[in-house]
Amino acid sequence: MKNLFLFIILLSNTIFSQSKYYTKSGSIKFEASVPSFEEVKAKNNTVTSILDVQTGDIAVLALIKGFRFKVALMEEHFNENYAKSRKFPKATFTGKINNFLIDSLTDIPKSFHSIGELTFRGKKVRIEPQLLIAYFDNKIQISSTILLNPEDFNISIPKIIRKKVAKKVEVTINFLLVTKS
Repeated sequence: MKNLFLFIILLSNTIFSQSKYYTKSGSIKFEASVPSFEEVKAKNNTVTSILDVQTGDIAVLALIKGFRFKVALMEEHFNENYAKSRKFPKATFTGKINNFLIDSLTDIPKSFHSIGELTFRGKKVRIEPQLLIAYFDNKIQISSTILLNPEDFNISIPKIIRKKVAKKVEVTINFLLVTKS
């Protein structure tokens, strides 16, 4: 009886872990540049994401101080003045990929609609990103580009630099998820 109980626990763990795909090295880039001015662009390559392939539930976590800029002063201003990373150290997205079926995926990316909440600076905003998803070598590739309004997250751009920053921020994600082994 004891061996049967142990077998059931090990089997359920295996089944559970096979339904989850994850990464700790996903990337999020954002750009708010405008022509003729200094580039406003950063990238974070340490983003965590997990996808439950049975339900289509997805979660993403990015540490704000993980975003890297070409110019150190711009990175400092981003963390202190705009993202307020001491008070709000992370950004998250929790949502669901509609009509997600892992069996329908191939190495050619397929478009999926998703719905969820993006939390940044403590403010939750509902977003509905289109995701391109492919499956190859037992890995799931997810990518997307969305436009966000800084005002939606209570970010005000000072008048003196308003013309140097785009009104909408282009955010690009790229995740290569693997199963837990």
